[in-house]
Amino acid sequence: MKILIKSATIIDASSPFHRQTKDILLQDFQIIQVEDHIETSDAQLVEFKDLHVSQGWFDSSVSFGEPGFEERETIKNGLKSAAAGGFTSVVLNSNPVSILNSASQIDFVKTKGLHQACTLKPLGTVSKEGQGSQLAELFDMHLHGAVGFYDYQTDMSNTELLKLALQYASDFDGLVMSFPLDSKLSKAGVMHEGVVSTSLGLPGMSSSSEISRIQRDIELLKYTGGRLHIPTISCKESVDLIKQAKAEGLKVSCSVAIDNLVLTDEALMDFDTNFKLNPPLRTSSDQKALLKGVKDGTIDLVTSNHNPLDTELKQVTFDQAAFGSVGLETSFGALQSVMSTVQAVDALTRGKSIFKIESQPIDIGSKADLCLFSPSTTYQVKAESLISKSKNSCFLGQSLKGKAHGVIANGINTITI
Repeated sequence: MKILIKSATIIDASSPFHRQTKDILLQDFQIIQVEDHIETSDAQLVEFKDLHVSQGWFDSSVSFGEPGFEERETIKNGLKSAAAGGFTSVVLNSNPVSILNSASQIDFVKTKGLHQACTLKPLGTVSKEGQGSQLAELFDMHLHGAVGFYDYQTDMSNTELLKLALQYASDFDGLVMSFPLDSKLSKAGVMHEGVVSTSLGLPGMSSSSEISRIQRDIELLKYTGGRLHIPTISCKESVDLIKQAKAEGLKVSCSVAIDNLVLTDEALMDFDTNFKLNPPLRTSSDQKALLKGVKDGTIDLVTSNHNPLDTELKQVTFDQAAFGSVGLETSFGALQSVMSTVQAVDALTRGKSIFKIESQPIDIGSKADLCLFSPSTTYQVKAESLISKSKNSCFLGQSLKGKAHGVIANGINTITI
């Protein structure tokens, strides 16, 4: 089978064809030719206005509903949503509704994710049942394909447990993740603690609840060694702490949710529960620092922080609503509102090595792992247009510029125009 991609602008800093417009010929989902002009009569043609191509995009923090809450999202449909958004690999959280804390559960979600254009890479929990008291079977889950260990969005208040996890996982170069939250400081907060929360009369989550946790975790990493990933930071001070830790040679990485790069706490002025997120949207000074951190490489990864939720969990009063937004299908358009196309693609394609996922540069001989997209396409985000079973997007009704048209990966072509 041959596929001919016509007149595509290549965005891939690791490719010898970066920023060049080329024809790309694939045979059996391998790149066999990259030229200014290719003619062939027996290939499927892919051609559309403002066609760009990059390596497939990567998301390090995705939640689905399966097993247990398939009405929110199944693994199969979630991976279709990811591919529609331009992603060819995603890291699946073990979250409170879909706990993954055994080898058999890791095997289950991996099997469910087979035969899809987007590859699923699961995380196991750090603690048994995600309860924070006993260490889970980290090595066993690692042997079955867990790419890291994370008690999703849970305060790792048990310092001894985190110490043991870092020490134990270092024996097999495992990645331990710690959500930056001190729940005693955040208390019952539902948004960022500041001027806006005061004006709305809503309890806030202070930046100190994040900063103090990162300070503790970095000090612990100095003691134990190993590899630590801090997911979804949201404060200016967090960027500074991680930058200093990296300068000291610590094996620490971090991510930021795209929502925190694009939005601030002022978005909550209308009490729209789709903007109730964890971590919360913070101030414009935090937003600017996070953007700078992505651009200078202090922040290793951006993530959609995709979290599908039932309508019933959002259509309630703000203080009772659940935290979270879907974001796989809107990631690129959202990012392009605050950075250039090249910067957005770089942010969406880097950091795979943290999870030991192989990259495929756009070059002759490489396996096809491609995202096809149009930076100039504008569209309005509508619930009925989202493939995700849950529609709790914080970008509903907004116009975005920049759209993925699908992927060519894992021997599957999902391109739609």
